[in-house]
Amino acid sequence: MYWLRRGKEGSNISRERLTIKDWPEHEKPRERLFRLGPGALSDAEILAILLGTGNSKETALDVAKSLLCWGEVHYGPGLKFLKEASIEEIMSLSGIGPVKAARLKAALEVTRRLNRDGDTVEKTVQVRHGKDVYQFMRSEMEDLDREHFYILMLNVRNQVTCKELISVGSLDTSIVHPREIFKNCIKKSAAGIILVHNHPSGDATPSDDDLKITKRLVDAGKILGIYVLDHVVIGRGQYVSMREACSGWFTW
Repeated sequence: MYWLRRGKEGSNISRERLTIKDWPEHEKPRERLFRLGPGALSDAEILAILLGTGNSKETALDVAKSLLCWGEVHYGPGLKFLKEASIEEIMSLSGIGPVKAARLKAALEVTRRLNRDGDTVEKTVQVRHGKDVYQFMRSEMEDLDREHFYILMLNVRNQVTCKELISVGSLDTSIVHPREIFKNCIKKSAAGIILVHNHPSGDATPSDDDLKITKRLVDAGKILGIYVLDHVVIGRGQYVSMREACSGWFTW
């Protein structure tokens, strides 16, 4: 944003950059947050506060608006791009270097950790089918850019009592080991568990490794008396329940 100012003699007009600091107090995003609360701010104002500063030609709010426009073109309206865009993509935009890109991704991670791995589920959620699991976990998992492997611990009424993140990254038998899966289940007296992981590609079709890991964990659970009730793979707008696809595995 710019303003016009007359020279010392009143005859020359020079163009100066108007920063957010020069705005009226009631228009500044940070002051609006203090006065009205964060819910009153637009997406652009929230991003501007996170960015902190603009660049040599634009204010932080201008950069935030450009970022939102770019995100809408590539990922859809609103703040969805924060989930889906890589940090390298965000850094490629004018006015956003590594520090600002890191702030944006860190803010996203804060919101994820508010729903922290391993926390007791406060609201009673009962799961009886793969669709129930998908609806419970989809908002947290379907837009992740890497594979995340969770377990849901259940009581005898099929109510979710706890969820725990086991691994991040491509699944293999060394990472998703029965020892890591079942040690906390034993401590927390889980009656059964459901395995859940996502496919960043968006295609929920189980891979050969997914099938091997599932069979191994189902067999281990039978020995321990903590039954694996299902393994749900979450894609973008879709899911696959291995219990429904490979029902013979989940019998005892």
